[in-house]
Amino acid sequence: MERRPVNGFNWHSSWPAPAKLNLFLHVVGRRPDGYHLLQTVFRFIDRADTLRFAPRNDGEIVLATPIPGVPPDSDLTVRAARLLQQATGCQQGACIHLEKNLPMGGGLGGGSSDAATVLLALNHLWQTGLSRPALEKLGLTLGADVPVFVHGRNTFAEGVGDRFTDVELPAASYLVLQPPAHVPTAAIFGSPLLPRDTPPIRAAEWRPGIGHNDLEAVACAGFPPVAEHLAWLRQFAPSAMMTGSGACIFAEFARRSEAEAVLAKLPAGMNGWLADGLDAHPLANL
Repeated sequence: MERRPVNGFNWHSSWPAPAKLNLFLHVVGRRPDGYHLLQTVFRFIDRADTLRFAPRNDGEIVLATPIPGVPPDSDLTVRAARLLQQATGCQQGACIHLEKNLPMGGGLGGGSSDAATVLLALNHLWQTGLSRPALEKLGLTLGADVPVFVHGRNTFAEGVGDRFTDVELPAASYLVLQPPAHVPTAAIFGSPLLPRDTPPIRAAEWRPGIGHNDLEAVACAGFPPVAEHLAWLRQFAPSAMMTGSGACIFAEFARRSEAEAVLAKLPAGMNGWLADGLDAHPLANL
């Protein structure tokens, strides 16, 4: 991923929207309004979508690279830009170019990360001046994972994903498997089989290796490729788990060479790739 001084970001820049992994994901309750109460640790990795922006003087928000099957008006990048306009009264517009490298429905937070990068980038480019906490609140209206990408730090998250206790994580490499499945988040959280009473843990007590993913069994039952990829990876890394609501599976390795060795064994027909953990989002200090 490209590194550059934050002061160098401008209308000519490429803006990263990195993926995240959930190092564990527990469902600890449910609010009366139906929102699930979660605990998780988000880690950013160096695989990302890329966005570029061009100014418009007519106030319009235009997505130059629409995703097939997703109406531009409902695309998270367009919604994020318009939300920032409405919140600040900004009269400027933008043309958005999005290069998608992260799968949809993969549990890597691609759409949420794109939306967060739009908020961060256009707040900087339009000079609308919102603080990062204010952008986090805006992001929450777009989706539960958007605030953490605005927050920009590896963090222990609670509530609906909007309360953060930052954590320091050791250097690590990850082997990520990408099953041929699009797992709808709503279907997983709506399942009657989903456990919703995992005992909460204190952020100060969490250490790498603690926890599991409560959504994993539901996804494996409904999407056999997820179960197949998880079973294969656990032969080599027993702690492998699903990220988010799926479909992607990952395992952590202290040395990249270990991850490369397992990737070399990947059977034909399975798709996988390597990524390194980041200390923070590339735009954390913008």
